[in-house]
Amino acid sequence: MTYSYNWAGNHRFQATRQHHPASVEQVQRLVRSSKKVKVLGSRHSFNGIADTTEDLLSLENWDRIVSLDREKRTVTVQSGIKYGTLAHYLHKEGFALHNLASLPHISVVGACMTATHGSGVGNGNLATSVSGLKLVTADGNITTLTREQDAEALNATVVGLGALGVVLELTLELVPTFLVQQNVYENLTWESLETHFNEIVSAAYSVSLFTQWRNWEIEQVWLKSRVTEGVSFHAPSTFYGATPALRPMHPISSVSAENCTQQMGVPGAWHERLPHFRMEFTPSHGEELQSEYFVPRIHAVEAMKVVFALGEELAPVLLISEVRTIAADALWMSPCYQQDCVGLHFTWVRDWERVQRVLPKLEERLAQFQARPHWGKLFTMTPAQVASVYTKLPDFRNLVLTSDPEGKFRNRFLDTYLFESC
Repeated sequence: MTYSYNWAGNHRFQATRQHHPASVEQVQRLVRSSKKVKVLGSRHSFNGIADTTEDLLSLENWDRIVSLDREKRTVTVQSGIKYGTLAHYLHKEGFALHNLASLPHISVVGACMTATHGSGVGNGNLATSVSGLKLVTADGNITTLTREQDAEALNATVVGLGALGVVLELTLELVPTFLVQQNVYENLTWESLETHFNEIVSAAYSVSLFTQWRNWEIEQVWLKSRVTEGVSFHAPSTFYGATPALRPMHPISSVSAENCTQQMGVPGAWHERLPHFRMEFTPSHGEELQSEYFVPRIHAVEAMKVVFALGEELAPVLLISEVRTIAADALWMSPCYQQDCVGLHFTWVRDWERVQRVLPKLEERLAQFQARPHWGKLFTMTPAQVASVYTKLPDFRNLVLTSDPEGKFRNRFLDTYLFESC
């Protein structure tokens, strides 16, 4: 299959050629012979980070489980596998990943390359599960890195933004499978959130706050709580003043919840509760744009205040916003590098002309908190601004220059944000 656009339909791929290699040797030959090459994942990035002007490789059919090591609690997978497929397999085998994103439809490698995340004060982003990887480098050779032998090199490479090579396989750390129940509460006041923010975001294994930044109110709180089989978690009758939802909810309350994972406190497998949406459905396809900014969790309340103050300006282009917590990590290009974070996620109407007029105002107000943009979403920060908040960017730039001196894996996006700031 040949693809012209990304998932949202807002970015048209500029590649001259698209390839579907069937073997590692074919990947190596394509990399060696190409002047510019990138890998196409599940196309869920909202910008041109995965685009190229020449050769675009699709590894979507590389979706096999390579091996499961029960003793070490690791699984090795090919680069085209998606979280929904992997999670179903792991659960049947008695294992789980520590976290999942809102959508199970995204590819494992693509999510890790851009530091995509789930939620939870103790949960790192999805890339923190990676304990090893195998990739084809710019010279067409294969490099293998492991946490045991190449810890710092792996930290530099996992969130690689596609700049260091073609990932063939990832090895992920696992935990024993577990159950989760999901309870939704409505109408949490700002006063309660401001006073009890840390208690609220720590109240469950994963917590999501949904708001339209109006009326100083959180419209919905989604609590995803780990439970023991046969023992239900008894959700409180109120949650810091918020009241239990009387029906299953979509993050946008006016939209049907039929595509959402089961709520109302019914326990289920981790992979059927941690995402917001079911694997068998593809929500909001082509109907939205997304941005996300990460601020240190210690500044979460103050950062939310400045966004609420912009609420009326955001309203005409905002569908919904989600606030989640992510634990600190050691991955060089992760937005949570060495800091516990809160992610401020914005789902916009699909009208880039109007959205890009709002983003600079939002970014200007979040700058005081050293907000880091999500690599796979839309932002208007300058290269210098991005470099000032991603503290390991100079080291990563040097690594890219060393590993790919001719810029084979670079593109307009990477040239802009990695090199224009130097």
